[in-house]
Amino acid sequence: MSHDGMSREEYEEYQKQMVDEKMERDAEYATRKAERACLRTCLREKYRIPKAGDDIDVPEELIKMVDGEAPQEEEKESIMGQMQNLQNMDMGQLKEKAQATFVEMKSKAEEKCTLV
Repeated sequence: MSHDGMSREEYEEYQKQMVDEKMERDAEYATRKAERACLRTCLREKYRIPKAGDDIDVPEELIKMVDGEAPQEEEKESIMGQMQNLQNMDMGQLKEKAQATFVEMKSKAEEKCTLV
């Protein structure tokens, strides 16, 4: 009796190999599942995140940030705050200020240094 052109011994060896491979895959899956569970637990402990369905104790600072009551200074210090400030600037005025600063620095440097 042959299965797909295999002898009985070859078929039995093939079946055994398939069972072994399935057991290896199942073991790898169980290992990965345990690693993910461990990582979730560590992250929950580190960031004080409750399991799904538990009541959440959110710090007041975070609630204020979400509600928009956070201090505006923090926003100005962030990169996004700086980008917004750049968009609101008058580029002509910025260029004039930069040139004036350069001329002032150059004249002070010429006063302090004498070229021979």
